[in-house]
Amino acid sequence: MYPFEYVRAESVTAAVAALRADEGAKLLAGGQSLLAAMRQRLAQHSRLIDIGALPELRGIVREGDRLRIGACETHAEVAAAARVRQDLPALAQLAGGIADPLVRHMGTLGGALANNDPSADYPAAALALDAVMHTSERTLPADAFFTGMFETALGAHEILTAVSFRLPVRAAYVKFPNPASRYAMAGAFVARFADGVRVAVTGAAPCVFRAQAHEAALGQRFDVAAIDGLGFDPDDLLGDMHGAADYRAQLAAVVIRRAVAACADGHCG
Repeated sequence: MYPFEYVRAESVTAAVAALRADEGAKLLAGGQSLLAAMRQRLAQHSRLIDIGALPELRGIVREGDRLRIGACETHAEVAAAARVRQDLPALAQLAGGIADPLVRHMGTLGGALANNDPSADYPAAALALDAVMHTSERTLPADAFFTGMFETALGAHEILTAVSFRLPVRAAYVKFPNPASRYAMAGAFVARFADGVRVAVTGAAPCVFRAQAHEAALGQRFDVAAIDGLGFDPDDLLGDMHGAADYRAQLAAVVIRRAVAACADGHCG
């Protein structure tokens, strides 16, 4: 690991100021991806600005038809929160299936979304649940937030502060995990609303994406049979040592069908 300075921010405003003062600085919340990259000398930062304990970035509250979750709530806290389990059980189930207990008790919602790993679970929930991303500067829809592999619309000095998830009639998340890392080889979050259906796929492509053909079909008839014959072009998907692109294309179709079935059978929230 390269040497760096550690700073604990006293507020979001102070953290933004620290970012502006040092172009080599990086935010630290749970550190599950950042510190691993630094230990392997794959990343070098002059200063780490710790925002993990800021009260401004915590809290889980119901706001009308949305559930707002602070960016520094850990995966374990999201999974265990009574409000999440009651209002959005599919999200609680997703959070409880991330990685292992250590990662779940250290990693944060905001960190996972800002990192935008192509195999991460939360981006699929954000897209499918029509989330609104709250930052230190603005709000923007999840549809505009994820821009590419490990890339988001966040500016260099912008901090994700909270995420507001739209509450569905029903939702389910199903993934086929890598047996070692528990990252999604392919995962699908299906959310049914009174005015339509949203389907997001993670793990299969360089960036999380919406399966719009599936959404249209399920919007007409919410049934597994409605998406018979729908699939994905392997040329648009990832291929690596863990699975070829055509394999991921097959997995993506399977996990979508399983998520739809879970909703139809009432085995979701």
